[in-house]
Amino acid sequence: MTPTTETTATIAAVSTPPGEGAIALVRLSGPEAIAVADMIFRGRQKPSDAASHFQLFGEIVEEEHVIDQVMLSVHRAPASYTGEDVVEISCHGGVLVTARVWETCLRAGARAARPGEFTERAFLNGKLDLTQAEAVIDPIRAQTDLALRSA
Repeated sequence: MTPTTETTATIAAVSTPPGEGAIALVRLSGPEAIAVADMIFRGRQKPSDAASHFQLFGEIVEEEHVIDQVMLSVHRAPASYTGEDVVEISCHGGVLVTARVWETCLRAGARAARPGEFTERAFLNGKLDLTQAEAVIDPIRAQTDLALRSA
């Protein structure tokens, strides 16, 4: 892997709220996102061989231990939310399994994303303007129909 700075490191985060649910989303972004996915994903096809915006079915593994069956999608730069290579892993939504998938990403070379860092990268890479970047949180925090329409 190449040397990184704060803004060029590959980052990972759980993108769904904590708690129990059917599905959780773990997202990676950065120059090594696909390489990290190659190290932890086992399926018919490697993420690095997949076309952009294509989903793969397989398992997240660490040292041959299966953590979960997942759907993994690859979004190649610049056609992604952040403008970087992005990998999205849809895993089962239990607290433990989600944490284990995220931790496996970190041990494979990603670092934990700061709050809002995916949107920050989208702004820095010209995918969102400042107004759009600042407004990302509005629909997430909306509590009423009026607030949602306003967002």
